[in-house]
Formats: sequence, C-alpha cells, structure tokens
Amino acid sequence: MENIGLASLIAGVQGYSAIAVAIILGLAALGTAIGFALLGGKYLESSARQPEMMNPLQGKFFIIAGLLDAVAMIAVVIALIMVFANPFLGAVTSL
Repeated sequence: MENIGLASLIAGVQGYSAIAVAIILGLAALGTAIGFALLGGKYLESSARQPEMMNPLQGKFFIIAGLLDAVAMIAVVIALIMVFANPFLGAVTSL
C-alpha cells in the first residue's frame, strides 16, 4: 500500500515538472521572439534613418542577437535538467 502512494507522488512530481518545462520553454521562445522583433525593427529603423551607420550597427546587432539567443539556451538547459535529472525527485524518493 505504501508503494502505491509513493508511485503516485513520483508521477505527480513528474507531471508537474512536465508542465513547468512546457511553461519555461514557451516563455523562453516568446521572450526571444519579442526580443528579436524589437531588435530587428530598431535596426531597420536606424539603418533607414542613417544608411552610413548600417555596417557598425550590424556588428552590434549580431552581438545582441547572440546574447538574446543565449538566454533562450539557458532556459533549454534548465528544462533538460528538469526532464532528465529532476532535482525534485530526489526529495520524493528519500521519503
């Protein structure tokens, strides 16, 4: 009888972890999309206003784009840790 309670507790933790991973990845994708939209729009706007500044701005654009992608990759790593090496299961299995 005790194993059934532990199994359902583990299943609950895994289910909630899956929901958390979906929220993490969804918000990371949404944040990155909004960031790229704002970044690209401002780059095009500034390039249209001052075409001679297009090349210096392009280098800065790619640096910021790389940093913006890094935030999403950190979220992916956190999500993978929660899926494959769930830290919350350690507390449940020690019961």
